[in-house]
Amino acid sequence: MSDNTILTRKLELLAPAGTIDVFATAVEQGADAIYIGAPAVNARALARNFSYEEVAAMIDYGHKQGVKVYLAMNSLVKEEEIHQVIELLTVLSSLRPDALIIQDLGLYFLVKKYFPELPVHASTLMAAHNSQAVSHFKDMGFKRVVLAREMTLAEIQIMHTKCDVELEVFVHGALCFSYSGLCLFSSFQGGKSGLRGRCVQPCRRRYTWRGKGKGPGAGYLFSMNDLEALDLIPAIRKAGITSVKIEGRMRSASYVGAVVKAYRMVIDAGDQYQDVLPEARSILGQAMGRKTTSGYFVNAQSDGVLSPEHSGNIGVFLGKIKKLQGDTVTLVLRGSVQPGDRIRLHQEKSGDRHSFTLQSILSRKKSLDQGQPGEEVSFLLSKIEAMPGDSLYKVDVRQGRKDECQHSINPSRFQKQVKQALTDKRISKITAQLGLQFVPENRISPPAGKRKGKVSEKKIPSIWLKTDDLRVCLLRLPFNVDRKLLLLDEKTYNQIMRIKKPARHLYSSLVWVLPPIILEDMLQFYREAVIALQGKGFRSWQIGHISQLSLFSLAGGRHGAEGKGRGRSSVSVSGDYTLNILNSSAFDYLKHVGVQWGQISIESDKKSMAQITRNKKGIKAGITVFGRPPLFTARQTPDFFRYGQTFISPRGEKFELQKRWGQTLVLPERPFSLLSFLSEQPLSDLDYVVIDITGSHYGMKELSNLYTQIQGRGKQVKQPSLFNYGGNLQ
Repeated sequence: MSDNTILTRKLELLAPAGTIDVFATAVEQGADAIYIGAPAVNARALARNFSYEEVAAMIDYGHKQGVKVYLAMNSLVKEEEIHQVIELLTVLSSLRPDALIIQDLGLYFLVKKYFPELPVHASTLMAAHNSQAVSHFKDMGFKRVVLAREMTLAEIQIMHTKCDVELEVFVHGALCFSYSGLCLFSSFQGGKSGLRGRCVQPCRRRYTWRGKGKGPGAGYLFSMNDLEALDLIPAIRKAGITSVKIEGRMRSASYVGAVVKAYRMVIDAGDQYQDVLPEARSILGQAMGRKTTSGYFVNAQSDGVLSPEHSGNIGVFLGKIKKLQGDTVTLVLRGSVQPGDRIRLHQEKSGDRHSFTLQSILSRKKSLDQGQPGEEVSFLLSKIEAMPGDSLYKVDVRQGRKDECQHSINPSRFQKQVKQALTDKRISKITAQLGLQFVPENRISPPAGKRKGKVSEKKIPSIWLKTDDLRVCLLRLPFNVDRKLLLLDEKTYNQIMRIKKPARHLYSSLVWVLPPIILEDMLQFYREAVIALQGKGFRSWQIGHISQLSLFSLAGGRHGAEGKGRGRSSVSVSGDYTLNILNSSAFDYLKHVGVQWGQISIESDKKSMAQITRNKKGIKAGITVFGRPPLFTARQTPDFFRYGQTFISPRGEKFELQKRWGQTLVLPERPFSLLSFLSEQPLSDLDYVVIDITGSHYGMKELSNLYTQIQGRGKQVKQPSLFNYGGNLQ
């Protein structure tokens, strides 16, 4: 596509909507397309769910106004939710949205197999971070790819040049510190998965470094500033982007309306965008947000992305609580406020945030219509814990909500259509074809705790050991290991290539592990490394991203996007937990493309593990049972980061910062461990388990201790974390 074609092509302005009022406002202010959350299956699960009738009404209204409507179904789907998903897809098939935005490979497989009439977009949660990923998603049949927020304009240009598929980027709103799709922090600390829309935003908390080092001793180390790319719209268009997206399905109509209006002005101004920038920025000022940054577009390591001295709270700072009496707090106002405004309380000690609508303002026992800066006032906090020193912010204004227009979007008109869709025989037919069986609740017992006595290895699954050190693979290990997983990077590649004749057993037991993120400038190294290592006789690989199957078609392997034969030699491919497999339909897809082994999501709870294990067919299933998984995987490497050093959360939790495969990783200080439960169902029903010692220094002493833990005889000073195994993944 020529530069002239790109510059004259219409650039889609895509807005979020979490309510019908916000949807109508976005249409009125000039959005070309709007994305809304599909009922109960979207990555903003904390927001209110739409009914089927409301979705139908919005699609109908949008289409009549010439506006496209996309349904975000970008949450990971549990096995027990598959039936609900089939019903939802059947209804949506009759409502005809313009596309579904998805991340779950199982959901993708169900759509392609049973609902091919529904177009699909690859969510940013699928972490499309190089041209290989974009090309692979195109081959999978995605009409559009929403790129990872970490991409620069130069990288986007390469992707556009190499891949003839629609590209979408976020241009405004909140930024996550971690790559979307690779954040485990919220889940690890309390079972609330960011990949299922339940994130509690641990990146917004204040952390303290343990020990001395350069830079401040504490701060909001991972709290990203908000993205704002108004003046980059021409450059984004020139890079080949089809759609620019505004983040914020939980934002108010006043916020969404102001942001859409500002970007509409700049897009419509074309080459004369500089003339309207001042007015557009003035309009954006009405949308309360954080400090802004241009993100990664211009520079992958921009100084303006992180501001550790700022808490990252949205809105106008109203002041800190001076006094607390019962449910009433007293503060000296730093900004104006009135009853009906939305307020957010920031608990300084824990980092937690709570929002509420201000009911009244008191000053000397008198009610005020409005509080002004400098006044000492009192607010009522109902059912919200607070302490002196906690901060209050105004995050939305009463006037903005009063001005929201009511439009002729009438959900009741679509009751008959929805009822008819719900009686579609396709629902029962597809459900019967899937043949899912579920383990009764009373047969899924809580973890029984530490076992007594020695356990026979015949009762536990095959053990795979994952490391980033070739020397560990060459050791005579103190326990039987079926496979040795070795991270492929420049260090391990050079180590193995220096060995003229690797030990014979390495060819059969060694599995080369690809990291989940391979940026564009490293693609060539990995392509050449795969070819060279296969030439040396290595045939076993583990992929960290679904698009990495393409590497084996390039290397003469048989794996393409749809599993078609493309060469003469065969390879054995397994999937890492970073593929985020949480249902048997995702395993069906892996089997379809020729993957022989796949890991269940490391986030999985015991119940989900049992259900998946019961229903998956024709593919070996495993799970990581020990390790320090990256809770954040991020591109940012600022000067104030202290790699190899521990930092502490407001709750006393300890973590370590590491730098691996060119990315910043945040790891828990201590590993989680399920080694005491390997002989219990559902772990004992798995084909293999992975012990992950990457990022840690393990010699024979430490490896021997792991063996005693497997045998139920290991001594542990403190009970390890079980991740979500003993709880409930939300």
